[in-house]
Amino acid sequence: MKGSAFPMKTRRLGVGLASLALVVSAAACTGEGADATGAEGGGSDPVKVQIAPEDGAKKVRPDLPVTVTADNGEVKTVKITQSGGAADEKESPEGEGGGKKATAELNDVKGSLNKDKTEWVSTQTLVPGADIKVTATAENGDGEETEVVSEFSAEAATDGKKLEVQSNFPQSGETVGVGMPVIVNFDLPVTNKLQVENAIEVVSEEPAEGAWNWFGDKMAVFRPSEYWKPEQKVHVNMRLAGVQAADGVYGVKNQRLDFEVGREQITTIDDKSHQMVVERDGKEIKDFPISNGDASTLKYTTTSGVHLTMEKYAHLVMDSATVGVPKGHPDYYKLDVNWAVRFSNSGEFTHAAPWNGSLGQANMSHGCTNMSTADAKWFHDESLMGDPFIVEGTKRELEVDNGWGYWQRSWDEWLEHSKTGKADKTDDEGTPGASTSKPENGEKENAESGEKDQKDDKESAGAGN
Repeated sequence: MKGSAFPMKTRRLGVGLASLALVVSAAACTGEGADATGAEGGGSDPVKVQIAPEDGAKKVRPDLPVTVTADNGEVKTVKITQSGGAADEKESPEGEGGGKKATAELNDVKGSLNKDKTEWVSTQTLVPGADIKVTATAENGDGEETEVVSEFSAEAATDGKKLEVQSNFPQSGETVGVGMPVIVNFDLPVTNKLQVENAIEVVSEEPAEGAWNWFGDKMAVFRPSEYWKPEQKVHVNMRLAGVQAADGVYGVKNQRLDFEVGREQITTIDDKSHQMVVERDGKEIKDFPISNGDASTLKYTTTSGVHLTMEKYAHLVMDSATVGVPKGHPDYYKLDVNWAVRFSNSGEFTHAAPWNGSLGQANMSHGCTNMSTADAKWFHDESLMGDPFIVEGTKRELEVDNGWGYWQRSWDEWLEHSKTGKADKTDDEGTPGASTSKPENGEKENAESGEKDQKDDKESAGAGN
């Protein structure tokens, strides 16, 4: 109970019975933080433990670190429990994965000790609006252990300034291709991008390294340096609760994303030979005749570069108005197509085109990759979101923010665009830096906006034929 004396547990190793019989108690102090001093007499001087924030503190900024210091001893254990608000969620919200155990693990506040073990500092932010209890133990040179407790409350996030994940790709439970990035869309602009990058941890079963890039102020994208190794599980721990994403804007909850990487399937199109080759796990399994954009205009030229398959439809209505060719224009069209697989946001799909008699011979479409009905159905059925789809030989280069063109950047370029500037190893726990701020820093760095906002990744209308 706040304001009352906390019992100090003491233990002395290798001393007499009289010393072992000592019972010591001390009150939780105010001012600098909660503290306690061990028993006096016999051997080493007593150890003094201090915790900040102090016991009884109200509305503590959730992105300020918890510190535990030991004077004349070493910090042995620190346990932080959080209750109230999002900290009481028993399960991850629908679609986020992880369940009760994962949610509890994400709310466990981690920290690090200095070299001489006299100071422990948290590296994870607190849940806004939660009640916090810090229990710490320290030990002096004679093995006498002292425990001290500090209880305080974290400041709640205010309406209109609560950062949440609006959507993410992939979603929990999905199986994806080896090129699939992790895409996180936020509901509010993020200016403290470094803080947010450091609060999200990507962990894979197979060792890899990756980094985050930003596309506008609301979209963060994680990509490995090379394609994921196939047949493995990937976990994304989003420890966003308490992270100050912008001035006065705090993440409100922690959540976890779990997905699997499936088999390796890579498709390559040669625009000049009008052929599509599909390789699976390093072996060619299909060779299809196709017809790409006729290149009469830039708009009708299929983009070259490393695309990713994004979504697929058994049936889709393609309307040229979605890419700026409105009804009434001489080039306007509206088509019903079958077995469509999207590979950009500029209206490019693979799909069945039974009307095209030039498959394997000439490029006759408005930018899409035309296929026979049987071939298009096979490709539709066998594609996973995030499969690499490479087009070679056209005069129109895929933009990095056109659909999921993130592999258009070299790894060095990708690192240059990361706010941390460092690769994060996915087989190790932890991120390149801490997500908390030192109290004296107060205001965080406001990073400049990245590229223009990316188009909606779930846009359903196409624009090619």
